[in-house]
Amino acid sequence: MTPASTMEHTPTHLDVASSPTRSAESETPGTPAIMVGKFSAWYGAFQALHEVTLEIPARGVTAFIGPSGCGKSTFLRWINRMNDTIVSARAEGVLSLHGEDLLSRSLDVVDLRRRVGMVFQKPNPFPKSIFDNVAFGPRLHRVYSRNDLEELVEQSLRSAALWNEVKDRLHSSALGLSGGQQQRLCIARAIAVGPEVVLMDEPCSALDPKSSASIEDLIRDLRARYTIIIVTHNLQQASRVSDMTAFFYEGKLIESGLTELVFTNPSQKQTEDYVTGRFG
Repeated sequence: MTPASTMEHTPTHLDVASSPTRSAESETPGTPAIMVGKFSAWYGAFQALHEVTLEIPARGVTAFIGPSGCGKSTFLRWINRMNDTIVSARAEGVLSLHGEDLLSRSLDVVDLRRRVGMVFQKPNPFPKSIFDNVAFGPRLHRVYSRNDLEELVEQSLRSAALWNEVKDRLHSSALGLSGGQQQRLCIARAIAVGPEVVLMDEPCSALDPKSSASIEDLIRDLRARYTIIIVTHNLQQASRVSDMTAFFYEGKLIESGLTELVFTNPSQKQTEDYVTGRFG
């Protein structure tokens, strides 16, 4: 764990969407944030991804679609090195964030996971108060005054469209929130540390339609400030929230491009068959 600085930090409004390396709000939308070249990944002898080459633009939403087991989540987890916890996992090729090699053994993965946040399939709030859930990450990286931390928590909850619903019970358990509220809390927790990228792995699959719609609205709001990558089996959701779409099949990237084109005028027959429901 990276020790917290002993110098007190006075946050500003940009702290919710900034990092020491690069401000997410300073990126030009559409420029590549993540570069992938001939990227392959294995679990032991099983090859999960085959020479994926892809550019993921900054400050927008990129959807990864494809049938179960096609490598979408494996790829997502390599972007913030979560696969490091799997002994048999290995990868090779190019995977970089703003030119920094994400596969380097010398990479500070604790800092990487601050810069690349993760929202999981099932909401997973800590068994702490709503306030402490959001404050947990910032406290690991910097020392804040009480007033500054309260401001940061409020900004993060506002960014996650949750503040008005929880402002009067910040010190109540996060486990008392509804499923949709818990997922928005997890998003607030992810953005509180100032990430450049937010990864979302099936963020609505455990939610009811109303809560799913709230998360989709939130994703659309956040796209102007963050690079968002969402894995989803819901093709309608991908078409609604994403700017770019990448279609994976059997560990290979079959096609990628503007979402509208991938869904309405795909260049590959496999893509057409998938988005029109002929298989999947």
